Amino acid sequence: MTTEENPKPTIFLDILNSLEKVIQGKTNVLKKILVAFFAGGHILLEDVPGVGKTTLAKSLAASLQASYQRIQFTPDLLPTDITGSTIYQPKTGEFTFRPGPVFCNILLADEINRSSPRTQSALLEAMSERQITVEGKAMPLDDMFIVIATQNPIEFHGTYPLPEAQLDRFLMRLELGYPQREHELFMLFQQRKGHPLEALSSVVSYEEIQKAKENIQEVEIKERVASYLLSIVEASRQDIKVRLGVSPRGSLALFRTTQVWAWSQGRKYAIPDDVKSVATAVLSHRLVLETKARHSGITKEEIIKEILHQVKVPT
Repeated sequence: MTTEENPKPTIFLDILNSLEKVIQGKTNVLKKILVAFFAGGHILLEDVPGVGKTTLAKSLAASLQASYQRIQFTPDLLPTDITGSTIYQPKTGEFTFRPGPVFCNILLADEINRSSPRTQSALLEAMSERQITVEGKAMPLDDMFIVIATQNPIEFHGTYPLPEAQLDRFLMRLELGYPQREHELFMLFQQRKGHPLEALSSVVSYEEIQKAKENIQEVEIKERVASYLLSIVEASRQDIKVRLGVSPRGSLALFRTTQVWAWSQGRKYAIPDDVKSVATAVLSHRLVLETKARHSGITKEEIIKEILHQVKVPT
């Protein structure tokens, strides 16, 4: 079928173009950010300071006209600083709940690995069930709620590595990386008199987002493509360099992101290339390497890419 018969969805391109007004030269990463958003998943941005992780989260919120909150994770941060707490009102003699920053559409968990495991775990229920429980009462979060967490991979002093259970809650792990010279030069002149983020406005409505998500659910994944997807997952569990392979939650994450990627390409069906396009970002952070492999210098991303090269692609 021709591109004209299956045009890429306008909503996807509109948001992508909006983000590229602020983040230059990172089209592939931005596409995956949008794939994670439309799949309803959370994102872990692991990169060095100053490459635009916070700016990216703000730009996404502005482009969607979504409510946005930022939490700076520090060692003294408490779980109630995230979820909210019950406050006593002397005038009425009653306790009222004061919502925390988690009650929003896009939550930026900045430097998430700087807080204690107890505080990090306060996000687990919100990320997996889109609700929090306070004093035995469950409180739902917005159905468009996602967490964009950041962490610095090179700074280990005063940090608490995320446990496997929490890493598994992130749909994708991504890196922005340093910009190319021409893009950084453009950025220098672009920000002479202000930041382009200030000029961003919403390019889609809530109804359009919900309609797009309904269309994504209709994207067909045939059994041979699903079988190929599972072969990749099973290969991660059988690899001698891997102590813990991809979980069933990871299989489901890869299935959903494959649907979104196919939809973003203007198709109502998925092909093996759609699986390959998102597999590394979706699966690599879910692996736990054997000690020998970890100290050999091989990365989790390299293992997934090696598996993609080895697993037979269906025709």
